[in-house]
Amino acid sequence: MKKVWILAAAFAVSMVGTVQAEEEIQAKSLAELLQLVKDGKVVNQRVNEQREREFVAGKNRQQQALRDAEREQANEEARSERLEAQFERNEQDIAAKQEILAKRLGSLRELFGVLQQVSGDTQGVLEGSIVSAELPGRGEWLGEFAQSMGKSSKLATIEEIERLWYELQREMTESSKVSKFSAEVIKLGGEKVTQEVIRVGSFNLISEGEYVAYDIENQVIKELPKQPETRFVDSAEELGSASSGFVPFALDPTRGQLLALQIQVPTIEERIHQGGAPGYVIITLGIIAVIIAVAKFIGLTLTGMKVASQAKSAGSPDGSNPLGRIINVYRENEGVDSETLQLKIDEAILKEQPSINRFIGFIKIISMVAPLLGLLGTVIGMIVTFQAITLFGTGDPKTMAGGISQALITTVLGLTVAIPTVLLHYFVNSRAQGIMQILNEQSGGLIAEHAENAGK
Repeated sequence: MKKVWILAAAFAVSMVGTVQAEEEIQAKSLAELLQLVKDGKVVNQRVNEQREREFVAGKNRQQQALRDAEREQANEEARSERLEAQFERNEQDIAAKQEILAKRLGSLRELFGVLQQVSGDTQGVLEGSIVSAELPGRGEWLGEFAQSMGKSSKLATIEEIERLWYELQREMTESSKVSKFSAEVIKLGGEKVTQEVIRVGSFNLISEGEYVAYDIENQVIKELPKQPETRFVDSAEELGSASSGFVPFALDPTRGQLLALQIQVPTIEERIHQGGAPGYVIITLGIIAVIIAVAKFIGLTLTGMKVASQAKSAGSPDGSNPLGRIINVYRENEGVDSETLQLKIDEAILKEQPSINRFIGFIKIISMVAPLLGLLGTVIGMIVTFQAITLFGTGDPKTMAGGISQALITTVLGLTVAIPTVLLHYFVNSRAQGIMQILNEQSGGLIAEHAENAGK
């Protein structure tokens, strides 16, 4: 009996479900338990009926939505058919009208291509001209005009054709003018400064006595990183200060290409730096050789003048010159025989020779060493070049430029020092040999005079 009661209670709880979940079920007897089961069945029936009603309502709504969607689909399909038919009719109308337009245009269709080509070419010319630095924005309309002519949808108006002709004529007219205007100039540090700019036709721009460049891509005026040679800058300064008349001016007919090449030409200082350490040594030796040669030449010239003066007044010897000292030796040894006197005078001449020939040999050595140092610099430069080729290949010549520059510059510097030092050595040595010849001649005369006096 106890087991039956437990099973019945569990069945009752399961039948009551959620309605009885919140209430504590306490059946004191089987009758009460049966009543609870009946009540649960009634509740479940009501819930099921409610669910069926909701399901039927939802199903009806879905069927109605389906019917609405089917009607909408049918309407859209009909609309699509109408639009397709309209599209076909429009295409036929466009083709017919294009045929009519082509017949009406006739030979005028060639005008589209001509105007498009001319306007496109003119746009490139105007945008690349330095006249645009003074008259900016000229190429924008030409670009739009060329695009409109490319569509071939309409003929150009008389005003548009006249404007095209006007831009062409204005470019030709401005190319022959020297004009002054104010514009922004970008300095090397990036600073923008408004200053007066002089435009020489369509060739060059100068500002404050210096050349400036027009950047076509950015359409701005820039200061050059370096000015060309002084003679070109002088002409620019003269033009900048002139108010009328004719002024000689270094014009660049290539519109900046020659000017760019002139800027890239290294100065003498830059060439010297390209030579590196061998170049510095060569120049130092050359300067020393020139200083020694000039000083020696001046000293020998003064000595030669004293010797020549002493030769004219042999009776009053002066110990401040070589010939005077030799005459003094002759006077001190007049009582000896001719052979002994010859030896004494030769000794005196030999004593004078080192001072006369001092540093002359050093000049000759420098004239011989300078080309060898140039050759050394050439070898070093070629080593650097081959190293660059090994690392980077031969695709970019800039990687080899440093070594090649050193190789060539040192050779040039060596020859530049050697050639003048050879000439200086010749002049200095000739002057020294001339003095020695005078000393030998005068000493020979003194010995001959002594022998003649001894014979009497």
